[in-house]
Amino acid sequence: MALNDPEEQNEDQNFEISIRPRVLSEFTGQEKIKNNLAISIEAAKKRNEPIEHILFHGPSGLGKTTLSYLIANEMGKNIRVTSGPTVEKVGDLGAILTNLEDGDILFIDEIHRLNKLIEEVLYPAMEDYALDIIVGKGPSARTIRLDLPKFTLIGATTRIDLISSPLLNRFGITHHLDYYRNEEIKEIITRSSHVLGVEIKENAAQRIAESSRQTPRISNRLLRRVRDFAEVRGSGVIDNAAVEATFEHLEIDSYGLDPTDRKILETIIHKFENNPVGLSTLAASMAESRDTIENIYEPYLLQLGFLIRTPRGRRATKLAYEHLGITYPNNQTLL
Repeated sequence: MALNDPEEQNEDQNFEISIRPRVLSEFTGQEKIKNNLAISIEAAKKRNEPIEHILFHGPSGLGKTTLSYLIANEMGKNIRVTSGPTVEKVGDLGAILTNLEDGDILFIDEIHRLNKLIEEVLYPAMEDYALDIIVGKGPSARTIRLDLPKFTLIGATTRIDLISSPLLNRFGITHHLDYYRNEEIKEIITRSSHVLGVEIKENAAQRIAESSRQTPRISNRLLRRVRDFAEVRGSGVIDNAAVEATFEHLEIDSYGLDPTDRKILETIIHKFENNPVGLSTLAASMAESRDTIENIYEPYLLQLGFLIRTPRGRRATKLAYEHLGITYPNNQTLL
């Protein structure tokens, strides 16, 4: 598992549950979204109605699942969690929907991966709180409509472009989660340390934040690694020395880049002489999958300004050369 992979891993699940905030006011970051949700929740409670269907979209690890749990807590309702790939049959979705109670939250992660047949069943469920079941086949087939409780569907996706327009239009509230500022990540790290009962120095929290790729899930993952190092090799207190020693061991630099990040840049610079290189070619030359490079490593390198995409492929920028300590060629146009 890559430490910098923002996707949730098995080892993250129990940890994230243990440190998850219980109310919206405890959630750090995404202030505009938080304020808008607070208004929507209060309005729904005053009307004694379920909150409108909500879609969260944005990169992995930014809090889409946590916000969904917080909405359920604030509404005082239960939440049922599933994901697009696991809902394979209409019967699977029907079983979930018919077991909900009024006001319950149904959270579907990776909702863009629902198949079209499941989507079509969702349309009347979201609009009319009804489940249409087809009985029989051919000319004798008939449709039975079952009434459903008034529930709220919360969808989460990293690829809003893959969600069909009919499904997208049925969400009353849509929010895009963006990357966090280092100050917010530092606050999250400090809170997580407090929940874990581990003392952390301010400069240590700041150093972890700077290497967390502006993603809370990664910051908490790094915090666990530093905590382990501090307990085994140090005094148990997370100080800057423990952080630096851990990051040196993990080969994580001051920007949070790991060996694979640097290898991507070095491959473009040395092997391809910084000429535009396509994703498939780059992946093959590194013995990595396209998805791994495109979804885990490339977004952060683009955000840092170390990498650019051109119509012909990827190139490294002057900033990347400087960070790697490589002299930028005089014959190249500044990128």
